[in-house]
Amino acid sequence: MSTAPASLRMVEVSGTEALWLLEGSELGRLVYTRRDLTVIRPGHHAWEYGRLVVRAPVPAAAVPFDVTYHVDEILAATGTGWSVTVAAAVDVITDPDEAAHYRRTLNGWMHGPHDTLLRLHPRTVTGFRLARAEA
Repeated sequence: MSTAPASLRMVEVSGTEALWLLEGSELGRLVYTRRDLTVIRPGHHAWEYGRLVVRAPVPAAAVPFDVTYHVDEILAATGTGWSVTVAAAVDVITDPDEAAHYRRTLNGWMHGPHDTLLRLHPRTVTGFRLARAEA
């Protein structure tokens, strides 16, 4: 007797679980609009004191006031995992001591004017688990 293959399903998680998933990860994507084009850059992040700090290869002057940050862990072989999206107001970290701390603790891809530290102030945090649903 053969059985139908399992299908995929997407289940929304609570904000608390979405934050827990976010805190347990280190790498995501910063998404924003510049000159009517969508810009996506990789970022390393840390969740501290209710704020998300992101180190990304973007020029500080190019970052708008509002951004989206996306993190996920999805297994290609099974299509299972999770996805979290944060919509946030953002400001550039300019304090030299704070910047030095995050440059030591967050990896970066480049140095110089395009190596920017951002503090995201989340407005919404949403997340989904991607799972197999047995037929």
